[in-house]
Amino acid sequence: MRAPKPTVEHTTELSDTDLHDLCEATDMAVLDGGGFGWLKPPPRHRLESYWRGVLLVPERELFLARLDGVACGSAQLVKPPRNNEAQRFAATLQHSFVAPWARGHGLARMLVKAVEQRARSEHFRILNLDVRETQTVAIKLYESLGYVKWGTHPHYARVRGRDVQGHFFYKELTKKKTQDEP
Repeated sequence: MRAPKPTVEHTTELSDTDLHDLCEATDMAVLDGGGFGWLKPPPRHRLESYWRGVLLVPERELFLARLDGVACGSAQLVKPPRNNEAQRFAATLQHSFVAPWARGHGLARMLVKAVEQRARSEHFRILNLDVRETQTVAIKLYESLGYVKWGTHPHYARVRGRDVQGHFFYKELTKKKTQDEP
């Protein structure tokens, strides 16, 4: 029996099949408690519009996770708006997820690494992200990849009638030069 093949790719378009699979994966991730701020899966037409819209925003880049060729997760690299010169060195990792059925194959780590690599190639020095406190597996992943927790928001989200904290992380993508270095 062959092991499933996990892959991650930067994509600028979604086939109808990919769109369908990505919507299914999103639904499952939301139901599992980790997706995009949604507490229940939105209607399919809204979800399809969301994914198509991601590809239209110049400041967003989509990374697609696949297991044996089936779209099963994604992450987004979000660049600062062009008018934000003061923060043009920092980008954000957003909406990273893998469908529950595809977990355990390293796809979440592969997604984060792909976003980091792309951010570096675009000359970003810092990658920011935020995550609900309930997403403990994601938090462990980010910490294992060198992300530094810099703050906690006590009222970050509201889930099932209670406030949930959010944690904020950053990672330096390039080594800072000291005054002694050329």
